[in-house]
Amino acid sequence: MRLAFAAALLLASTSAQAQTAPDISVDTLKEVTKTLSSDAFEGRAPATPAEDKTVAYMIERFKAAGLQPGNHGSWVQDVPLVQITASNVAPLTFTGGKTPVSLAYRKDTVLGTYQVVPHVSVKDSDVVFVGYGINAPERGWNDYASVDVKGKTVVILVNDPDWQMMTLDGPFGGRAMTYYGRWTYKFEEAARQGAAAAIIIHDTEPAAYPWGVVESSWTGPQLEQDTPGDHMDQSKAIGWIQQDSAKALFASAGKDYAALIEAAKHKGFKAVPLGVKASVSWDSAIRRQASKNVIGILPGTAKPDEVVLYSAHWDHLGHCAPVKGDDICNGALDNASGSAALVALAEAHAKAGPAKRSLVFLSVTAEESGLLGSKFYAENPVYPLAKTVGGVNMDGINIIGPAKDFVLVGVGKSELEDMVKPFVAAQGRVIVPEPSPEKGGYYRSDHFSFAKLGVPMLYGESGEDLVKGGKAAGHAASKDYTTNRYHKPQDQYDPNWDWSGGIQDLAIYYGLGRQLAEGSAWPNWYPTAEFRAVRDKSRLGQ
Repeated sequence: MRLAFAAALLLASTSAQAQTAPDISVDTLKEVTKTLSSDAFEGRAPATPAEDKTVAYMIERFKAAGLQPGNHGSWVQDVPLVQITASNVAPLTFTGGKTPVSLAYRKDTVLGTYQVVPHVSVKDSDVVFVGYGINAPERGWNDYASVDVKGKTVVILVNDPDWQMMTLDGPFGGRAMTYYGRWTYKFEEAARQGAAAAIIIHDTEPAAYPWGVVESSWTGPQLEQDTPGDHMDQSKAIGWIQQDSAKALFASAGKDYAALIEAAKHKGFKAVPLGVKASVSWDSAIRRQASKNVIGILPGTAKPDEVVLYSAHWDHLGHCAPVKGDDICNGALDNASGSAALVALAEAHAKAGPAKRSLVFLSVTAEESGLLGSKFYAENPVYPLAKTVGGVNMDGINIIGPAKDFVLVGVGKSELEDMVKPFVAAQGRVIVPEPSPEKGGYYRSDHFSFAKLGVPMLYGESGEDLVKGGKAAGHAASKDYTTNRYHKPQDQYDPNWDWSGGIQDLAIYYGLGRQLAEGSAWPNWYPTAEFRAVRDKSRLGQ
């Protein structure tokens, strides 16, 4: 550990014990969450009239909190997006097997495309099962080694080959998901291999969410970053099929589903042509529109060019698959609560007064569409990433009461983890491993956009060991949310929520951010972290 960083860590321990509790307003948390998740905001979908209302509200709250416009006199940063809405979606059919297999849109399959074209057609494409669809040379693993899939349809398993291990020492991190397990990677690699279509088999446990989440997230208008080339280097069709549909497909192909799933877990697996052909088509309505990130700043007094960052996404799904006639996915917890936390932290820091370094509050768009707003900012930063010290990302705030523990998502990555420990300990809490590392939470929110380009961002939250009810109560609440509310219309504001645990977490985020902003430390990634090299390179010229 560098001497300067070790000294900063010792100071952190002392300051965390002595620090006065920040003035974080529970009324702000309630008011902002309730407002943003009301039906009047129609689920806050980007590139809709609801965006204008959401952006205006976030600007209003940032102004009232005491921030200044954060983009050279403007409150916003334009994020170019293209919206693609599928219609006339034909069934996904597989022919040439023992019996034809026809999968209905939404019920059995969901499909989409990155390509910006008015019509998508995949016809009589040879189907290949490619196991987990991973090409990882550094791990000696390549599911595509024995097959050419150019122009073909690949069927892929979700997560990593060792996701069923209960330890963290497997070839792909055991229970903890690597980026190779994420659906985004599966489609990226399939495109690199030249596949015409890439279909992931949905399984609730390794996917980390039920089919209803896939259906609500993948149907209706879909957003992508609007870039030159219209994403024509991507597969024509991407999507998911239900596990029962996959079993029917394998049976039609005369293949033993269970045996192939088992074989795919092991090094040296060879892709298996299924001997059937896939066809599907649909029309795409295309609309290009800039969405907006909202940026506020509390300028620093001594080193204003050095920036500490807080981020949270303002968007949600808008109108989605209806439940009992309700088709608005309000996104109260995800992420009206995180947006409220962003405002509450801005208020607290402004009340404490400017720090030596600047504090930037970034409310990003299109997280639900693939971290698009944070990705665009990270690639086109208002404040250079080499001058961005680090920060905190918030995606959902604890509304179920105080927890005895604090979870660092993606633990073992950066020195921010050392810096936050005294703040957690000062509350009499303990840091614990992720309860469900197989869900790949580290790759599912906006901190990842910054991490990929070298900026250390903390992503931590209350654990499941509640003061009232212990681990059983915390796990039950977490499971209830994932099963019944996540990405569904039921994620609605509840006036009976207990915000006291959220206030505790925000005190930790405040303390860490304040210490970074008042100090001179430059926390880095641990030497073994995959983002260390890019950070070292970016800082080299400073």
